[in-house]
Amino acid sequence: MEPIIQMKNITKRFPGVVALNNINFDVQPGEVHVLLGENGAGKSTLMKVLSGAYTPDEGTIVIGDQEYKKLTPRLSAEYGISIIYQELSAVNWLDIRENIFMGRLPSKKAANISVVDYAQINARTAELLERVNLGGRKPTTSVGDLSISEKQMVEIAKAIAFDAKIIVMDEPTSSLTEDEVKKLFVIIRQLKSEGRGVVFISHKLSEIAEIGDRITIMKDGSQMGTFQVAELTTDDMIRMMVGREIKGTYQHTPEEHHQFGDVLFECRHLTRKDNRAKDVTFQLRRGEILGFSGLVGAGRSETMCAIYGAAPKASGEILMEGKRLRIRNPYEALRHGIGMLTENRRETGFFPNFSNQRNIAIAYQLKHSLLDGIWGLTNEAGEKKIAERQRADIQIKCASLQQLTSQLSGGNQQKVILGKWMAAGVKLLIFDEPTKGIDVGTKSEIYKLMRGLADQGVGVIVVSSEMPELLGLCDRIIVMAEGRITAEYDVTSATEEKLAKAATGEIA
Repeated sequence: MEPIIQMKNITKRFPGVVALNNINFDVQPGEVHVLLGENGAGKSTLMKVLSGAYTPDEGTIVIGDQEYKKLTPRLSAEYGISIIYQELSAVNWLDIRENIFMGRLPSKKAANISVVDYAQINARTAELLERVNLGGRKPTTSVGDLSISEKQMVEIAKAIAFDAKIIVMDEPTSSLTEDEVKKLFVIIRQLKSEGRGVVFISHKLSEIAEIGDRITIMKDGSQMGTFQVAELTTDDMIRMMVGREIKGTYQHTPEEHHQFGDVLFECRHLTRKDNRAKDVTFQLRRGEILGFSGLVGAGRSETMCAIYGAAPKASGEILMEGKRLRIRNPYEALRHGIGMLTENRRETGFFPNFSNQRNIAIAYQLKHSLLDGIWGLTNEAGEKKIAERQRADIQIKCASLQQLTSQLSGGNQQKVILGKWMAAGVKLLIFDEPTKGIDVGTKSEIYKLMRGLADQGVGVIVVSSEMPELLGLCDRIIVMAEGRITAEYDVTSATEEKLAKAATGEIA
């Protein structure tokens, strides 16, 4: 069978690094080709070459009987290549139909003037929504009112609308529930049956055997090989991906007995003004990692945002070391020693136009600035010293500290954000979905850093949708549902079944 597209001997260099080294990759009609590798392995760079965003230094791209030294974004789109990024590109203030047909709105003549043909758009959008199991939504529904999984389906509908022959899905399940993943896989199988090729980028190894046909594994810009998924075990994938055997991915085991000190942080009867967190009360002791479990919308992230000052509180108290805090915004939280790694790191975790150096040092500079930072002055030498220490301590992989953080892999972006809070010397650090879209090797490093922080007396709170992560990492787990705490377990007595039942409002 003739491949839809072939990438031959693709090499791409950036200053100080070979991002792609002689890569060969192709996509067949009606297959799911999995692309696997650690953060920084070159997966995103390869897909940017495919989309026309990057020009390769060497190699060719073959589509049908045409051979190219490079693609442009326009040429890539004309050949039916569509990329659905992990940070979805849907525009929240437009409706579904406008998102699907953005830049390609069909028109008709009215009084010899071209006007948008809304009747055609509405009919075509309704048809597309049925195809992606969103028939219950109207074409005029604002995308801002959709869930993450629904936005993803809109992106798939957009690809189908323009007859995409290859659909690249970058970490498509990272923010989805188990049921939503099942629905997505139904759509992917439907796309396969239509002869479309799907490139599936994921770090969730359990999903690969279920949905993948072939797999290409990358490491440090090089290709470790392309295989039939059925040929490899999970251990094989990990070994090729990280170049070593990962044991003890989670640092905590039930047999461990960590020593906890006095109460460091306390939340008393916290209620948000929008009622998305209600009467939340808990304590955190020094040396302890406290997890928060629950379904999407249960109030976990909402509670953390209220503690961090990113959402207004209606009532309740927050205490650090027995002292009542008044926190009305994230800046006041920082001054009181509270930091937060948000779920959406690209939007709220760092400044995309700042260098690694500035992103790492900024919280320290703000916390220690005079007159609440009103002068806006920076200390270049001080910034460099702070950033170099964090780069070494937490092994941030980057071409240089002057490189933009937005150019790093997801795992290294997360390390930059973590370095920012460690440099600021926070007393409490909240992790919201800390390993979302991060490979197994980097996950292991982040877990070690989290446990190290707890052992140093820093308060660590972890919000995660992955129950194995919570059970493996945390000392105690609180479960929330509908904005309230429904259960609390010591890790030695917690099970996935108990957490699941408490998340639905039942007590196990």
